Amino acid sequence: MSIICSWEIEAEHFEQSLGFPVEETIHQLTEAVLDEEGLEYEAELSVVFTDSEGIREVNRETRGLDVPTDVLSFPMLEFEAPGDFSFVNEEDGDFFDPVTGELLLGDILLNMDRVFLQAEEYGHSAHREFSFLIVHSLLHLCGYDHMEEEDRILMEEKQRLILDRLGISR
Repeated sequence: MSIICSWEIEAEHFEQSLGFPVEETIHQLTEAVLDEEGLEYEAELSVVFTDSEGIREVNRETRGLDVPTDVLSFPMLEFEAPGDFSFVNEEDGDFFDPVTGELLLGDILLNMDRVFLQAEEYGHSAHREFSFLIVHSLLHLCGYDHMEEEDRILMEEKQRLILDRLGISR
């Protein structure tokens, strides 16, 4: 599995403040989500760490919303049903990195300012908030959404199940 991490902000400051190995944690969370979804391919995704101003700009450019948010997800695949990868075919080069052969899942843009702020607001650790937002985004990359009530309930249940299995709770 390839996870490409890049920092648009001072990485040392945030990594030290988080107090856990960032890339290792993302690998663990990604494996948990993809195992839950039964993905049979090796996968690739990109995670970009930014701040409130950086994510506000992207939110404005991509969604027309001139406000910061906690995380944005940009899936590479279009799903007919959440978590249903049956349409993915290894012979279809559009879904796979031509060099590594890994399935291209998409990109995650994480607002580190909000990780710390929301952890404090919700009364849990930055590790828990970081993990929640990564799992939430990974589920978006797997076709889940929360626009309709039924979809929101399903997505929230998946998030809780995955985080509980990893021992990451509020």
